[in-house]
Amino acid sequence: MSSSLLSEYLGAPKLADCFAAMALLENMLAFEVALARAQAELGLIPESAAAAIAAAATAKEFDLEALRKQTAESSNPAIPLVRALTANVTAVDAAAGDCVHLGSTSQDVMDSALMLSCRAALQLLDGDLLRLESELSALASGHRGTLMPARTLSQQAGPTTFGVKAAGWLQGLVNGHTRLRQLHTALPLQFSGATGTLAAYGDRGAELTAAVAAMLGLRAVPPWQTERSAIREMAAMLAGLAATAGKIATDLLLMMQTEVGELREAPASGRGGSSALPHKRNPVASMAVSANARRAPGLLGTVFAAFDQTHERAAGAWHAEFMALTELFEVTGGVLLGLQRALRGLEIDQARMLQNLALTRGVIMSEAVTAALRPSIGQSAAQGLVKRAVADAVAGDIPLIEALVAMSEIAALKDRAELDRALDPASYLGMADHIIDEALAAAARLSGENAG
Repeated sequence: MSSSLLSEYLGAPKLADCFAAMALLENMLAFEVALARAQAELGLIPESAAAAIAAAATAKEFDLEALRKQTAESSNPAIPLVRALTANVTAVDAAAGDCVHLGSTSQDVMDSALMLSCRAALQLLDGDLLRLESELSALASGHRGTLMPARTLSQQAGPTTFGVKAAGWLQGLVNGHTRLRQLHTALPLQFSGATGTLAAYGDRGAELTAAVAAMLGLRAVPPWQTERSAIREMAAMLAGLAATAGKIATDLLLMMQTEVGELREAPASGRGGSSALPHKRNPVASMAVSANARRAPGLLGTVFAAFDQTHERAAGAWHAEFMALTELFEVTGGVLLGLQRALRGLEIDQARMLQNLALTRGVIMSEAVTAALRPSIGQSAAQGLVKRAVADAVAGDIPLIEALVAMSEIAALKDRAELDRALDPASYLGMADHIIDEALAAAARLSGENAG
């Protein structure tokens, strides 16, 4: 995506940089330096060797193009990197050269470097989510009384508020954001050695694992070179965020249809225009979210299809998983950036929402009317009566209240005050305020944790 003509529209360049060749090189070198320093701390190699390795592990001293070409012959970049690092160290200190990558294996380097890239990417996504949650919190709070029709199975179903709808969007992002935070603080070091037992370190393996993990800021865990649940959980979280944002974009797109007209993306010069139709104002940011969200399930499927990481080292599954996960990060980043653009300056047509709410001339309040009649005539009779009234209102193209008062059962009622209240959409919002307050509180907790 980063080299595509669509990259500025669908991509997330800063997030893609977390997994770019230079970032991966720097992270692989960080692992080698941490390994050497931890080994020196434990007396496994001389301090001078660790210092020589750290001095030689400068990314700018390595030929990225040569690493790319050699990777094609070696199956992963860690092998040519270790070879080049060893040569650089040996040129200065031959004895130190023998200490490079001592007892480790290429997948230790690659998986640990991936976790460092994930950490940087998750930090960017965290910031994007905080900004989105701020936007949605403002919409939920500011529009808690903005009446509009709720829609089920594409049809008007009853009254709600735009604040409730925004709160639902917000809660979905908060749920995914909470999971992201959990994974961000639990990124694991991969350290297994050649066969998964760290045999090269004798009885010092666990001690060395803890030391390397502490230096890299990762979690010390048992080797997971072919037990890939950490990767699958990461991918599922990312795809979940993309799906949540995609659902929001779908709602936005539907509410921006000409016939609905309740929302519009903010106008800007050249934004949303058509190559053929001068009148068009296309919802281009929401479209970008929808496009990217559609890519996530396939990438998630690839990660899960890589379950067959056989025995103690995978033959092909790891490579497929690695590429899919890094692309899934970029897709999710693009989704969140697109959603920020869609929400920024969003135009909300409250008058149109009220017009749409009134389209059915009261029929949308059928559940509320049934509830109002229940105490007088019972649930079954109330449902039957309202169904008849709705049919009469639709057939006669008259307001529901007219159809109701024409019925003898209604005329016999002595007190119609409750019925009149039932036809007021503002009186039938149930837990709307509570739902909004709960979402706002959840978002505030995440924001507070970040501030802390």
